[in-house]
Amino acid sequence: MAFSKILPELLGEILQYFRQDYRILYSCILVNRLWCNSAIPLLWENPFSFMRPKNLHFIEIYLYDLNDDEKTKLIEYGMDKNLFPSNTLFKYSSFIKHLDIYKISKSIEDWDRTLATKNFRKSNFTKLICRSLIQLFIENVANLHSLHVLYGSFDDIFELILQNSNFIGNIKNLQLSHLEMSVSIIKFLTFLSSNCNSISSLLYQCYNHYEHQQMMGNGLSQIIKSQKNLRKILFRSPLYQSLLSLKNSNCSNTLNTIIFYYIEFKNIIILNEVFNQLNVLESIHIIHCSYLDTKFVQQIININKPFKLKSLFLREVSQFEPLDLLLQHFGCYLENFESRVDSKPQLLQLFKSVTKYCRKIKSLYLHLLWDYRNINLVFNLIENIKQSLNYLSIDLCFVTDMKNDFHSIILQNLGQILPFKLEYLNLCLAINENDLEIFLKNSQNTFIKELSIKNESHDLYVTIYPCIKEYIMKKKKVKYLTISDKFNVSWFSSKDIEEFRLYDIQILKYSYMRNFDVLYKGDLSMLLW
Repeated sequence: MAFSKILPELLGEILQYFRQDYRILYSCILVNRLWCNSAIPLLWENPFSFMRPKNLHFIEIYLYDLNDDEKTKLIEYGMDKNLFPSNTLFKYSSFIKHLDIYKISKSIEDWDRTLATKNFRKSNFTKLICRSLIQLFIENVANLHSLHVLYGSFDDIFELILQNSNFIGNIKNLQLSHLEMSVSIIKFLTFLSSNCNSISSLLYQCYNHYEHQQMMGNGLSQIIKSQKNLRKILFRSPLYQSLLSLKNSNCSNTLNTIIFYYIEFKNIIILNEVFNQLNVLESIHIIHCSYLDTKFVQQIININKPFKLKSLFLREVSQFEPLDLLLQHFGCYLENFESRVDSKPQLLQLFKSVTKYCRKIKSLYLHLLWDYRNINLVFNLIENIKQSLNYLSIDLCFVTDMKNDFHSIILQNLGQILPFKLEYLNLCLAINENDLEIFLKNSQNTFIKELSIKNESHDLYVTIYPCIKEYIMKKKKVKYLTISDKFNVSWFSSKDIEEFRLYDIQILKYSYMRNFDVLYKGDLSMLLW
């Protein structure tokens, strides 16, 4: 009796641990009414996410709650009236917690294509449904947790939100990126700075020309200054103005994480001045930034406040000495490292320094463009960090000189140096059956939660399925599996997918965005939320 009283209070907390495991949540629905009522909100809090394969027909379930006038409009656009559900068990629109306007729009476009209708779709069909869904969310959601606005112009959506200020009044996570300058976006930024002061994570990117950058920068500065609980922030541009807004701000005692993303540090000389006013700063993350020269490194080293460099993603190395100095001071804290450097001398020095100073790396992404004679540096690095390594990606998609057998060398030597468990392994290589079999045999002691293989082989008829079946399916060493050719076409038929499911292995569809999300949100979850 006591257990039955405690269970409802504990069940919600228990299910939180499985909020990203949709198969388990779906199973929970079938247990009983209590479990169903607890699992359904988690399944529907972020249904438009790209992070999982989905049946896009869930959009039709939302349409049930549209009023008759809105349904009539959709039918006039050619939508089959039979797609509207006759009834639903829950008011699903009330469960939404994470609103990504771009992903909603993209999901609606993809859903529309799945209908395979012969009726002509007018150009603003997607906008009509998108606006209708957001209107539903506004009417039914008490507290939105995250708002993401990416790519393009959504003026009509901004106006709709501005008319219903309570909808985003308590958001904790705000992401604004690639927005087109307009009167509505300026009004929207002004609204955010005046009405939303509980933001804890802020991601802001701007690509407009200089004049628009200044206007957007003003908006960002006002948002930053108005926050009382800001903990994490990502800067893209403009940097100088945004950095200055952190001085004497309300968040000087709350901000603990700063991410610099594609920042050009040339002529930035205020880092010491700003950082020394941040009293609880714990970590910074440098993602694909340029001008990591002596001037920049000395500023970072001279900051009095204690903090850790957690992430370093490099596309270029113009000067190795400052970078080596940076690794000497902060390498012991580094957890996330990516190299896309294509200059051989700097790359060799870089790998030696990373191997020497960095032993706690959890996420490692290697985009290799150099010859096989130095591949031992890669193996030495992986061996050196295997106790902490969780996420690994090796991409040789641009290495086309096959006479060196670079791809084969990696497959033949990688398996035996992997840790006992990996959350994620991504391999973009030219693969033949023999090399893959060697890799899978050598990695039998490693459980890989998600394995993604993109075969870059020029031979489109190479067959690796028997090998996959023998060493992955039957051995149950993988939970999620993705395999595609260089054109991103999956190799699995519906029959294959069902066969793998019998072994509790889920086949996922390959996508660049998925790999990006897994790697950048794995142990880099602090980059977003």
